[in-house]
Amino acid sequence: MRALQGIGRLYRCLPEGGQSAVHPIDDAVLVWDGPLVEWVGRRTELPARFGGLPMEDAGGRLLIPGLVDCHTHLAFAGWRADEFEQKLRGVGYLEIARAGGGILSTVAKTRATPSELLADRCLGFLTQMRTLGVTAVEVKTGYGLSLEHELRTLEVYRQVAAQVPQTIVPTLLAAHTVPPEYRDRRDRYVDVVVNEIIPAVAERKLASFCDVFVEDTAFSVAEGERILRAGKAAGMGAKLHADQITSCGGAELAAKVAAVSADHLEKISSAGIAAMAVAGVVAVSLPIASLYLNQAPLKARHLIDAGVLVAVATDFNPGSAPSFDLPLAMMLACTMQRMTPAEVLKGATQIAARAIGLETVGSLAPGKRADFALIEAESIEHWLYHFRPNACARTVVAGQG
Repeated sequence: MRALQGIGRLYRCLPEGGQSAVHPIDDAVLVWDGPLVEWVGRRTELPARFGGLPMEDAGGRLLIPGLVDCHTHLAFAGWRADEFEQKLRGVGYLEIARAGGGILSTVAKTRATPSELLADRCLGFLTQMRTLGVTAVEVKTGYGLSLEHELRTLEVYRQVAAQVPQTIVPTLLAAHTVPPEYRDRRDRYVDVVVNEIIPAVAERKLASFCDVFVEDTAFSVAEGERILRAGKAAGMGAKLHADQITSCGGAELAAKVAAVSADHLEKISSAGIAAMAVAGVVAVSLPIASLYLNQAPLKARHLIDAGVLVAVATDFNPGSAPSFDLPLAMMLACTMQRMTPAEVLKGATQIAARAIGLETVGSLAPGKRADFALIEAESIEHWLYHFRPNACARTVVAGQG
């Protein structure tokens, strides 16, 4: 059993209380036993049974639950720096995609890269993410777009998950876009996803969720519904890339299929917000993508005011969000989306955990996993206002670190 005292302020981020309730405790002590939290509270209220424990010193730092990045595309080969200049010159996301760039260019590079190299890249990214305080990560496929390569990516994720301390949640995104070999036979590719890829993934228990990109250059609402219902029938939860570039009914579909989350949502309609609120779908904000695409960000205030919980994630990928810096995304959620630091912290911990079906992380309470980060700041307001390369002084995952 281990204990940490000298915590200037600890944020529990419990599920109750809504988006802005982060449940702070000043002059706190945290006790954990193996991988789980045993006790958390004020130093003056520490139970006598813990009095003899050797106490580590937090040095007056903040303590937060381990950060949860609930939307990444971790396994990919190559980068797309050439598209960066195109975008700066005003070439649009859809125009680049229609010219053979974007997702399909990464698909070609990823298919040609050995699994060992993909795994090594993932391990490197996750190691760096852990230094930022990130202790759980959702990882999507979507750069394989065939039975062979989607399964291969998920096997890479299974291999990587066994080598890192973080919690890894795999998501099948075979419906990221239509691969080039099916360009003129998109109905056939949807059949492949539904009748071949999803059953094979489910049989091997390789993915927790099934995701679909509903957009003009990707999949229609009808196609998305068919794929997501097939995924649910196979035991996978539903997630969507929705209403990112155009308002095309993705949020409404997320509500209709009872998805755990709808992500992006920069172009969400009022009807979509209302439907998600009723259905309890989490909105996942991806402000790094909004920044890189020079796009108006998610209307977070409208969603929160309507009763929709908003998570914050990076969307780490080689094209529209080439950064795994979750604290950067959190700062941008404040400055671009006008979310408060408390709302953002809850969105990158407990709400993000909810968006990927994790109940044991994202909060600090007895019985929860002992995932936490020590931050060099006097408050979450100061942390997210005074942005610097890395304010995380220590990351503990499952009680280790």
